[in-house]
Amino acid sequence: MPISTTTVVEIELQSNPRVQRTTGDNVTNSSAGDDQSGNRGVESESESANVATAVPDGGYGWIVVFSCSVITFHFNGLTGSWGVLQSHLLESDLQGVSTSTITFVGTLALSLVVAFGLVGNRLAQLMGARMSALAGVAILGLAEIISGSTTSHIGGLFGTSGVMAGIGTCFLYSVTNSLPTQYFSSKLGTANGLVKLGGGIGATVFAIVLEVLIQEVGIGWTFRILGFITLSTGLPAAWLIKERAPSRNTPFFELSMFRNPAYTAIAIAAALATFTLFAPPYFLPIIAHSVGLSSSTGAGLVAGFNACTAVGRLISGPACDKLGSINTFLIMMALSAISMLAIWPFSNNLGLLVVFAMLNGVANGSFFVTMPTVLATMFGPGRAPVAMGQAITGWTVGYLMGAPIAGYLLQATSADKSGSIDPYRPAIFYAGGMALLSCVFVLLARLATDRKLLKRV
Repeated sequence: MPISTTTVVEIELQSNPRVQRTTGDNVTNSSAGDDQSGNRGVESESESANVATAVPDGGYGWIVVFSCSVITFHFNGLTGSWGVLQSHLLESDLQGVSTSTITFVGTLALSLVVAFGLVGNRLAQLMGARMSALAGVAILGLAEIISGSTTSHIGGLFGTSGVMAGIGTCFLYSVTNSLPTQYFSSKLGTANGLVKLGGGIGATVFAIVLEVLIQEVGIGWTFRILGFITLSTGLPAAWLIKERAPSRNTPFFELSMFRNPAYTAIAIAAALATFTLFAPPYFLPIIAHSVGLSSSTGAGLVAGFNACTAVGRLISGPACDKLGSINTFLIMMALSAISMLAIWPFSNNLGLLVVFAMLNGVANGSFFVTMPTVLATMFGPGRAPVAMGQAITGWTVGYLMGAPIAGYLLQATSADKSGSIDPYRPAIFYAGGMALLSCVFVLLARLATDRKLLKRV
């Protein structure tokens, strides 16, 4: 059933090319073009357009960006520095546990975040963004504190650093991904970049601080101190969260979005990329030890890698605004694949490991900015949370199994008993191959959107 509109809406929408365009008696989606059947789909597009016309591109949005950045600092700080915790757990409290098993603790948390992405979006809509953020910070902080008493029990770590941390982060991930779309349009890439920058800084700081704390107070109290810091700084940041346009009537999912070839290709590319994202920070300390470097040097490599993810998050946001989000996504995934296949397999000394950590870190960090920016650009603020929730659900297997598969390959080649990087190459080529395949699907999305390669898309 067609929906009549006034010409005022057309005038407002012309100033924002990212949002859906309404003309005459027809409602269309100028960037997605995916749902042309059924009244409910048309009505949701119209609602999304009405929300987008008033996007302020700033104002209180900058406070929201700051708050989301602080929150991202905490949950990404834990996941990004898990390799440091993992290395010390294997050397002390859990010496009899395999590398792949302890890696599962970190990947379980990550997989729960994305497995319940749609549920997290729905709960955030029902509870409100502020309450969701407060609940997420509280659960994450308590998980870290309780983990301090389970460092000698792998089952306890699965329950605390795995399940509890994953549930808390799920709340936080949904909020920090969706809120910038309510406040920003032409500056959305920059806003997303600043939010994700907090995560890069958190992972960098935690990689250094956790190493120092473990040396000084042991790994149990390191977990507890981390939890107290999360609660004392994360809860005030969560309280500053405020929605501009609560969207409690949006659908739980829209399978019709997959009729858009570009969306489908991006979703597949992101799912493939998740198999590789955490292999470098998880295994750089172990590889460093195998080639004769100290544990402090290994932690420094992780810190350097995480610092470069912060750089990637910072530069990819404005790059999305200037070059186009899909173009930026393609460039960064190509950099990820090249660094893994052409540099990492031959990084048997500190210099090459540093070069790899720098290049792959930049590409790795940019993934978390460019991917949500691509989807927000495709569908507008009203439908972006649903599009993102559906897409990240596909990350579950990659987050859960990506790093452990590399761990199994390392076990099969007895890499941890080697004095060189050679036995690590099967795991490295596995990760690099998945990154290359992801890059291919981003290219398909780019061609499906526009075949003119020099065009801003």
